[in-house]
Amino acid sequence: MGIHQYIKSLSNLETLVRAPGIFKYQKHSVAEHSFKVTQIAQFLGDVEENAGKKVDWKSLYEKALNHDYNERFIGDIKTPVKYATPKLRAMLADVEDSLSESFVNTEIPEEFRTAYRRRLSEGKDDTLEGQILSVADKVDLLYESFGEIQKGNPETTYEEIYKESLSTIVKFKKLASVQYFLNEVLPDLLREKFTDQAKLGEITRQIIN
Repeated sequence: MGIHQYIKSLSNLETLVRAPGIFKYQKHSVAEHSFKVTQIAQFLGDVEENAGKKVDWKSLYEKALNHDYNERFIGDIKTPVKYATPKLRAMLADVEDSLSESFVNTEIPEEFRTAYRRRLSEGKDDTLEGQILSVADKVDLLYESFGEIQKGNPETTYEEIYKESLSTIVKFKKLASVQYFLNEVLPDLLREKFTDQAKLGEITRQIIN
């Protein structure tokens, strides 16, 4: 028993493809997603700090880096399926928590278990850092779905993912970082050239308003 198994397991995240079972032009792994979410969370944290909020950067980085580690146990489940019902979401969370606890108790040295229980627990909580993580996660998902829409992917699932992602982001519109994203970043995204530009623009306006 030792940290070796944890380090070795990180490679598993490179082979876990996001949104499995759906045709995509560009594949994204859980490892790539975790890196991008951390970068996005870092910027959102900068915006919050510039707005006068106190950001716990250690907590933010830990939450962002580790938020999908537990997917190595059950894989990435398609967003529409994962959130189909509160009961299903709760059941999946229970399975992840159980497998994560077993992994920590079996593979992590005792003196580090408290830290890894914290890191591998659900990071999307009511703290500022937890809210930033919730937004950053959906921003990356929105960009992934937009990338497929822009490439002309015929799968309608990506439009649904875009809607779900933006709807979740808007729920946090009281945050300065979300206001910045909606007012400064999203308009630039919608100015990109793609076939259904007018349609996606209208969908975006409806969700935001």
